[in-house]
Amino acid sequence: MGHLSPVLALVALLGISACAGRPRGRILRGYEAAPHRKPYMASLQVDGKHVCGGFLIADQWVLSAAHCLEDKPNKPFQVLLGAHSLSEPEPHKRLYGVRAEISHPGSSKETNDDDLLLLQLEETAQLNEHVKVLAFQRQDTDVPTGTECEVAGWGEMNHNGKLPDKLQQVERPVISRETCNGRIYHDNTITEKMMCTDSRRKDTCPGDSGGPLVCNGIAEGVVSAGSRVCGNYKKPGIYTRIAPYVDWIDSVMAAAN
Repeated sequence: MGHLSPVLALVALLGISACAGRPRGRILRGYEAAPHRKPYMASLQVDGKHVCGGFLIADQWVLSAAHCLEDKPNKPFQVLLGAHSLSEPEPHKRLYGVRAEISHPGSSKETNDDDLLLLQLEETAQLNEHVKVLAFQRQDTDVPTGTECEVAGWGEMNHNGKLPDKLQQVERPVISRETCNGRIYHDNTITEKMMCTDSRRKDTCPGDSGGPLVCNGIAEGVVSAGSRVCGNYKKPGIYTRIAPYVDWIDSVMAAAN
């Protein structure tokens, strides 16, 4: 997985090429996840091809990154749930249509701000051992520096753009916002609504964008951005923190019901 693009910027955390202006997310130097041990993972697809990651937060809702819409053709996403392999038959794997694609109103192509996307499935997902909802953080407090978090995705696995068929994961430690905002890193562009993970040699890459950054079993962030070259230690993985957006998430889901 490498960096965000259509999440492991930290592992943060699916093929797609990085956006020219803002590199997006994948998993670099990770490893194959245990099959179906991350039953919340979603593959956002167009014409049967993986574009971005996402994760199930309610039985009809997937959370991802708004920038995943940037390079997508004028076609709706489809969401693959219950998958470990993107190509092989699996007992609970199913492709769902998308009724609504709702990006945060503050998101834009020019910045990494408010980089969240909610997808409403056309029907309620069939929950089972391979398809489950992931809890997300509702308390607006920073994850302590040094916390080991994990990210997963089907994003690029190396600098040649190789894409995996099976879900990959990586673990990365959280770094402080102060460090991430250093001049040699992201130079004061990391807001209180973002968090960073170390990207030295292991990272998210294009195609990992939209996946969850999971810390202590809870989704704390969404893979957003990083370096054009995954694994560049000077460009830590950037994640959109979820807790500051709880009211927006809840209001969007409530208005649609």
